[in-house]
Amino acid sequence: MKYADIDRIYRNVPLDNLPWNSETPPDALVRLVQDGKVRPCRTIDLGCGAGNYAIYLADIGFDLTGVDSSPTAIKIAEENAKKRGARCRFIVADLLGDLHEVADTFDFAYDWEFLHHIFPEDRESYIRNVHKITNPGAMYFSVCFSENDPQFGGTGKYRTTRIGTTLYFSSESEVRELVSPYFTIRELKTIEVAGKSGSHVAVSVLAERW
Repeated sequence: MKYADIDRIYRNVPLDNLPWNSETPPDALVRLVQDGKVRPCRTIDLGCGAGNYAIYLADIGFDLTGVDSSPTAIKIAEENAKKRGARCRFIVADLLGDLHEVADTFDFAYDWEFLHHIFPEDRESYIRNVHKITNPGAMYFSVCFSENDPQFGGTGKYRTTRIGTTLYFSSESEVRELVSPYFTIRELKTIEVAGKSGSHVAVSVLAERW
């Protein structure tokens, strides 16, 4: 199964029509900061898109780097950060590649609704990369759609969205098996997250790097 051309989508679809693009930071990420589970530190946003959440964290004192495979998304993110006066670095890189473009290591890494864009056969490469670019004791936070989510017309593991992306819907056990060889899981739960077409059921994991 092929991945959609995300850069083409960013070139041709208005941001307001992208189901994952929101200027409002998600409640689960905000609570993570407000509860002190993650404090301002060197942070990487994996699959940052237009940079909205990276900008939010930079505004409250985090040292932010955003990474996305789409050059168009990164250009938009840089423009958004400039408009907001936010100090962020944005990098074009394939998160399933060797990430040679990312020279730093980080104390907090997160991907918000990005993991469900990665199919199971590629997730091992991805989580190894997350491990590689994080420091011992770093926190990793990920939220991806649950197999129990009713959105996008079905109950299958693979579902196609209206803009042509194919997503993989995970179980808690799949996320545990993916993350636990590289990180100590601190929280793993199913939550409800807001979306443009209604709320979603999602798997949330917070883990600490060995």
